[in-house]
Amino acid sequence: MKMIKHQFLYQLSFLPRIFPVNCYFVEEQDSLTLIDCALPYSAKAIMQAAETIGKPIGTIVLTHAHEDHVGSLDALKQALPQVPVYLSARDSRLLEGDLSLDTNEPQTPIRGSVATKLSTRPDVRLQDGDRIGSLLAIAAPGHTPGSMAFLDTRTQALVAGDALQIRGGVAVAGQLAPWFPFPAMATWNAEKALYSARKLAALGPSLLAVGHGSFLTNPGPVMNKAIRKAEIQLAKHHPEGGGNHVT
Repeated sequence: MKMIKHQFLYQLSFLPRIFPVNCYFVEEQDSLTLIDCALPYSAKAIMQAAETIGKPIGTIVLTHAHEDHVGSLDALKQALPQVPVYLSARDSRLLEGDLSLDTNEPQTPIRGSVATKLSTRPDVRLQDGDRIGSLLAIAAPGHTPGSMAFLDTRTQALVAGDALQIRGGVAVAGQLAPWFPFPAMATWNAEKALYSARKLAALGPSLLAVGHGSFLTNPGPVMNKAIRKAEIQLAKHHPEGGGNHVT
């Protein structure tokens, strides 16, 4: 496991050279907020990293319900039973094995390895605009129906889960990066993902942190380039608007 820091944000990267899977600590005054739980074997390293930083884990926040983002949730919750777990209300259904779609959602199948075998359930079901310490929760559907990103309101650092990827080239979820195709293959709806990427770019983040890839500082120009590429790709498949009408 590799750990790097930028201001209040720590990135913990597992298998960084092969298949980087990231989770994050956000440092608050008296505690740490853990964003995502990485892989099933990651709990011990996550706990040791908190000890190294010197603050307790006070909150666990999840970007979405895929296995590589919630893998060690049960082990962490067993070790830290008093720590609340936050997940979007929409993706909470996925944890329960409910892969059905709402009538107002695009009727494309949910993809990727959804973690339906965990026993832990969220203590708080997040909605767009909720606050968790210094973090603002932002609905960013596309990779999954209930994907969320989190903006540190002190620094404008954005933890975006799999709404975008950096490994293999910066890309919007659902857009294939040949050197690291797995996030695209696991994306529920590319049009929704494009809409969410525009929403996140409009926040003007100072730093982009994602599930797969290194930190990206001053990410605006690169995010916008990835968005334009996604627009072009989707327009080829949807000549009537390339996803511009998704809301």
